[in-house]
Amino acid sequence: MSNLDHDARDQQLLQAWDQFCDQLKAAGRIPFRDGVPVGDLSRSAGFRCLAQNIGLGMQFFLENDDPLHPELLHYFDPIRKQGGDNPDAVYVGAPINGTDTYRISGNRGSARYFAVTAVETGNTPWGGGVAHALFGQDLQVEPDGSFELICSPDPHPGNWLQTSPDTFRVTFRQFFADWETERPMHAGIERISGAAAPKPVMDPRRLVQGLDAVSRWVGDSLTYWADMIERWKVRPNTFLSYRQLDDNPIDATPGGEPLIAYWQLPADEAIIVRVTPPQAHYWAVEFGNYWWCSMDYRSILSNTNCHYAQLEDDGELILVISHVDTGHANWLDPAGFTEGYVTVRWMQADRYPIPRAAQVKLAQLDQHLPPGVQKVTSAERAQQIAARRRGVIQRFGV
Repeated sequence: MSNLDHDARDQQLLQAWDQFCDQLKAAGRIPFRDGVPVGDLSRSAGFRCLAQNIGLGMQFFLENDDPLHPELLHYFDPIRKQGGDNPDAVYVGAPINGTDTYRISGNRGSARYFAVTAVETGNTPWGGGVAHALFGQDLQVEPDGSFELICSPDPHPGNWLQTSPDTFRVTFRQFFADWETERPMHAGIERISGAAAPKPVMDPRRLVQGLDAVSRWVGDSLTYWADMIERWKVRPNTFLSYRQLDDNPIDATPGGEPLIAYWQLPADEAIIVRVTPPQAHYWAVEFGNYWWCSMDYRSILSNTNCHYAQLEDDGELILVISHVDTGHANWLDPAGFTEGYVTVRWMQADRYPIPRAAQVKLAQLDQHLPPGVQKVTSAERAQQIAARRRGVIQRFGV
């Protein structure tokens, strides 16, 4: 290669890096857009989400973007969040295409809720609809937990996830009820159809394309979710599903669409959420901020679920949301945010009840609650929080 060729490539790389930085710099205006809450942590959280998701974009569009050589990698964790991530979850996925055949094998683990989807391209930062989904109950799993799953357009015996021409990703969702005892899946993926393809080289052309895709996706995805939250914001404390407000297909969790409500909570008020949970394979309630990022669930009581929640004697779930710990068993902590969303998930349930939310003055909270509502001591609360950290270590190994 001549010096002129070297110089041209060097210039190409410098231009690509400048564009990457310029597009990220432009995305830094998004946290100041109209509608973003002021006076709390929301603007800082916008920048935090941008920074965290550079790594996720690098994974999607540069480091793990080849369907001929896919790897199963996790999306979200305690320090990388987006799109209404469930604090109970591990999300794992890989790039695939709808024409090849893939084998996924490993140990299924023991997460309470388990589903795998073949995701199609679409008009959202997370693709479009789902070509096919399988639940944990659908999988044939050996007594030792091992399993094998084939992803392909053509039928296969055993565990088979059907793909379509528009399929571009396979996603596993694992929702953990008991954080301290349930174990995550450990598995790998391999393409088993067609001739072996050489591993792509990270040459200047590939790097330039990838950096451009990453920096555009980071800004586009933050804008997409901010636009979405505004649709709930006009109807505070009202639980609505994504499908009620947007008809774009998206890789939503199969088996029960989340019910979401926007909340705005001054320091002297509380929100009471009441509902009788259905019979369900798994259910949960979770908190997030304006940017659809979950709270820091390592040490903050920002969610509960079918394992941890304490129900009333008649089976009712009563949640109390306030900036101070009221001592109620199912108290949820806004974590310094004055606005955000709360999500209820009924997964594979016999019914899908809509929770009722009431906003009251904190000083009058007891007047709006039934006598004898479940409470915890300060020592029990400390145990709840300590269990969270142990559970995160069990789930993520960190």
